Amino acid sequence: MLKFSTDRVLVVGLGLIGGSLARALRARGLVTEVVGFDLNRSECELGVSLGVIDRIGEDLLEEVRRADLVVLAVPVKVMEQVLEQIRPALRDNTLLTDVGSTKSNLVATARHLFTELPAGFVPGHPIAGAEKSGVGASDEALFVRRKVILTPLPESDPQATLAIARLWQAVGAEVLQMEVQRHDEVLAATSHLPHLLAFSLVDTLAHEAENTDIFRYAAGGFRDFTRIAASDPTMWHDICFANRDQLLVQIDRFTQGVGKLREAIASGESEQLLGIFTRAKAAREHFSRLLARSAYAPDVRNQTLTFYTRPAGALTGSISVPGDRSISHRAVMIAALAEGVTDIEGFLEGEDSLATLQAFRDLGVVIEGPHQGRVRVFGVGLKGLRPPVGPLYMGGSGTTMRLLCGVLAAQAFSTSLEADQLLSEESMMAVLEPLRQLGAEVESETGAKPPLRIAGNAFIEAPDTPLQTDSAQVKSALLLAGLYSSTPTVITQALMTRDHTERMLSHFGCKLQCNENVIELSPMQRPQATRLSVPGDISLAFYYVVAAAITPGSDLTLEHVGCNPTRTALIELLQLMGADIRWINRHDDCAEPVADLRVCYAPLKGIDIPGEYAHAALDECAPLLVAACFAAGETRLMAPSDQILAGNARLQLMIDALVHLGGDCEIENNQLSVRPGPLTGGEVSSGGDARVAMALSVAGQRTQGPLKITACAGVGLYCPDFVEQARRVGMELFKEED
Repeated sequence: MLKFSTDRVLVVGLGLIGGSLARALRARGLVTEVVGFDLNRSECELGVSLGVIDRIGEDLLEEVRRADLVVLAVPVKVMEQVLEQIRPALRDNTLLTDVGSTKSNLVATARHLFTELPAGFVPGHPIAGAEKSGVGASDEALFVRRKVILTPLPESDPQATLAIARLWQAVGAEVLQMEVQRHDEVLAATSHLPHLLAFSLVDTLAHEAENTDIFRYAAGGFRDFTRIAASDPTMWHDICFANRDQLLVQIDRFTQGVGKLREAIASGESEQLLGIFTRAKAAREHFSRLLARSAYAPDVRNQTLTFYTRPAGALTGSISVPGDRSISHRAVMIAALAEGVTDIEGFLEGEDSLATLQAFRDLGVVIEGPHQGRVRVFGVGLKGLRPPVGPLYMGGSGTTMRLLCGVLAAQAFSTSLEADQLLSEESMMAVLEPLRQLGAEVESETGAKPPLRIAGNAFIEAPDTPLQTDSAQVKSALLLAGLYSSTPTVITQALMTRDHTERMLSHFGCKLQCNENVIELSPMQRPQATRLSVPGDISLAFYYVVAAAITPGSDLTLEHVGCNPTRTALIELLQLMGADIRWINRHDDCAEPVADLRVCYAPLKGIDIPGEYAHAALDECAPLLVAACFAAGETRLMAPSDQILAGNARLQLMIDALVHLGGDCEIENNQLSVRPGPLTGGEVSSGGDARVAMALSVAGQRTQGPLKITACAGVGLYCPDFVEQARRVGMELFKEED
């Protein structure tokens, strides 16, 4: 087995990248010696004087023989010549890598030169740079939080790849791996093509007769886009030929795209033009979130956001809570399948609902917004969705995934649904089985967990016997799939679940019959565009309601809150505990009941939670436990027959946190008991659960001292305005990001 070392490093080419790597290695003490070799002697001398390298390499072949690691940091065309020159001096255990932005040409040269590729040869490409060049511009921090792509070959020894990866990581880089061809495809699209377009635009405008005025009055957008046209012409000349085939593919794709843009402008196709712009804007924002690692509800358990609270006075005034999450999802989905343009107000701009927006954009739907809760959806009808170019990414939104399964089951094209790590651990069997009864063809390589593959051209037809489910999301998926059935879709549910989908389908003109626990959707329905106003999310309102209910002197009004009877169980429970909560100005808005919710402080009392409220109490256990801690007397909840309380992660997080603060909460014999008692201040963790963090923030209004709540980053995804709105009504809540 070969042993590889990075103790003695030879950098061939002391430009910005080679010089920065050499400087970083020396500054961090990662190697014993860094030798620099460059045909420009003055660059080498400057490198020594600046402390970039330890010494100058006089004889290239001799230095290669002595080196443990050789880094080729010369232009891509020169790299092929250098590789041929140093070939005789490479030892079996010499590590060899490069920093070039193309890989196929170098690998092809290496295969031509070597009978057998060296085991230590691992091509690489740091995606970093700056406007200045040369060793004088070298920066030891150039690679910090930058990506380095390694393209190990079949002949590359895994230990060699590991050694080079660790060296890049040690200078602050994030190391990724790709196949050679994929690297060149990606770089052609994301780096090489933009540079060529900048060169071409500046060259074209420079030939204009009045180019002086063009450049004199150029605004920031022109300067930002064309900045890269000041790059080294010789280097980019070489890159064009080194990555010729991939660049030609990308230029052709771009030319087609510009052609579509020109056609839309020339023909006055407003919707087509808007579609190009909105898809591009959404894709750019999605790209930015990916770079920031925030795309669609990531795992935030280890992110650092801390809340600080202290006991507060009365909560007063009026606020509007963000739009309902469940309704926001369904509004976009049904509007996309409708015929015509639907305007939506009050859309929740949270990560989960943004995942739904992005999915339908990827399916060819033009969507304008969101902007301050306003979204305009240009519906394509039931048959108007288009195949996405790749898998649809759900992030952590289980609602998006389950409901989309129903929509996609009846399409003429196949689709793949992918999710983040947490959602990929959830079983989708509850929705897959009844969809298969409708004729859907859905597969998963991991049992019933994402990623899912939905086959196209499935024949959707409701069975003779009713479909059964006790899940609102599954019911919604079946109703959406049922839009494509030629026979009535009948669903029965043992428990009443959220009926937002039924109400919204009716608002879009579809015919349904809902009798107690039986829903029947008439066949061949075609949703028609309409106007939608999403009411405030009652699940978010609960936190402010509990805060006012436990704080003496409070008089708080929450405006335009959804009061759908399938969602008001916690309000009814609090009223049973003695809370002074009143619905004011009840009315229907776009098929959903809404009202203002006024909460005045009144002493709470502990209760035995009735069995019919047990499921709802567990769904909203975080704020309910806080209310119970400040009620006179014991509050008890006996688990429903299908629940094991000890396995409820959110419930256990709340109990652990409250007990840590001095609360008296316990689970025994599958019964939850909460007894009143003072809560101290101090420090407690939310465990990364947004709703636990929000509930503990509410508890902090009545603790005996200041409270520090860690791991609160998820609140920004679940309810972005929570802290600001809480402070607006008088809560003493602050946040600190590290």
